[in-house]
Amino acid sequence: MSAECAEEISLLIRAGWRVIALESFEEERALRALDRAARSAKRELRTWSVAAGLEPEGEGSGSLDEGLRAIAEVEKPALFAILDARVPLQSFSATRRLRDMLPELARRRQVLVLLGALIELPLELEREAGRVILPLPDASGLRGLFERAVDSVDGIDVETDLLDACVRAALGLTGAEAVRVFRKAWVANGAIDDRAVGEIIREKRQALRRTPALSFHDATAALADVGGLGELKHWLRERRRAFGQEARSFGLPEPRGLLLLGVQGCGKSLSAKAIAKEWGFPLLRLDLAAAFGDAARSPEITIREATSIAESLAPAVLWIDEIEKGFAATGSDPSASRVFGSFLTWLAEKQSPVFVAATANDVTRLPPELLRRGRFDELFFVDLPSEQERVEILSIHLLKRGREPSQFPLQELAAQSERLSGAELEQVVTAGLYTAFSESRDLADNDLANAIQETVPLYETYEELIKELRNWARTRARPATLDVKMVDLFETS
Repeated sequence: MSAECAEEISLLIRAGWRVIALESFEEERALRALDRAARSAKRELRTWSVAAGLEPEGEGSGSLDEGLRAIAEVEKPALFAILDARVPLQSFSATRRLRDMLPELARRRQVLVLLGALIELPLELEREAGRVILPLPDASGLRGLFERAVDSVDGIDVETDLLDACVRAALGLTGAEAVRVFRKAWVANGAIDDRAVGEIIREKRQALRRTPALSFHDATAALADVGGLGELKHWLRERRRAFGQEARSFGLPEPRGLLLLGVQGCGKSLSAKAIAKEWGFPLLRLDLAAAFGDAARSPEITIREATSIAESLAPAVLWIDEIEKGFAATGSDPSASRVFGSFLTWLAEKQSPVFVAATANDVTRLPPELLRRGRFDELFFVDLPSEQERVEILSIHLLKRGREPSQFPLQELAAQSERLSGAELEQVVTAGLYTAFSESRDLADNDLANAIQETVPLYETYEELIKELRNWARTRARPATLDVKMVDLFETS
């Protein structure tokens, strides 16, 4: 990835760009890419920071305006890396001076590279700068780093399979983080073995906690643990093999993602998590509302970092629960709207195999541009479970709790539990078990029947809203189940 980034920068230099915005969370790795690009373009690389000034003399420290004055004194062709460029660019005088320097930069064959985690260019410079993003290291990049770490110690040989496992475990970390975690696991275990791989995974999870709004989840539930939703399951199983080169050769694009819209408690989030287990992909959860609620950190940086990590782990499932709450968090903030615009662009244009599984309960809070084709492959509507689906859901939860479903009149119980959601059916089983346990006996049919009678369905409280949701979805979404009775309800509600 660093080599590709260096090649892109070299191309911009040869094409005559005088300003380049290079976005990266890894300054040291970005500088190595710049050094490679500078040598390819036969230019000298020099760095400037507000603290150290223009190296090596140290002139022009204190402000970007002073730094540009120092750069203006250099006659030779060069690349000038402006470190931590985000804050200095907020100076109006520096922006004006930079614009005035553009003709002279071209004459001297010089390029200013604005380097930082996120570069927000002044409007006056937006069309003057080329943009390059240095992604997190991929598997081949991490493997090279780990091989160099192993080669630096005499008499050490690591099995290829174990080294590959370490690389897979460290995906999603920066190069420097990955090497530190690799060495720590090595030292802690005295060797690179299975325990060291487990240590790398634990360290990675700790590192990802430093990225607000992004969390790493174990995919424990499979599609078999989801009751009903046969049409959705069929759609997912059709796409299971569509991420490999065989599918590309066949002419298929990579699946982009799906949006699950529907009634609360009917299995949307469980289905989204089950995709990762079914396909054997890592599962990441992105909390958009949390990204906008962190006052200490720019939401744009948070979301950019989160999507970069997801791409480095690809193929992966990125789960966004209740996506409408993230959009509601923007309120009337124009900057937040811009961030969501860039996020929607990423959804539509991402090239890496990151499958986005998003859920939503309230369609009225979703912007129309999110629902258009290209963001997601399909929009599914998840309704209350049909009678046969209720049988399946009760059976699943009884099995999970060590009970044999065939010992219970599930068909009768399913008929009694009309309008209960999947989550409410799970609570029926739990409530019945509590009753039986309190009376020091095993679970009986009446315990479940009584729990059903005592449960007030969410439908009773939000009947009008659910009917509105069904009415909206009738011509805009695909039913997640094709049960005949539920289709009739779906079409006549």
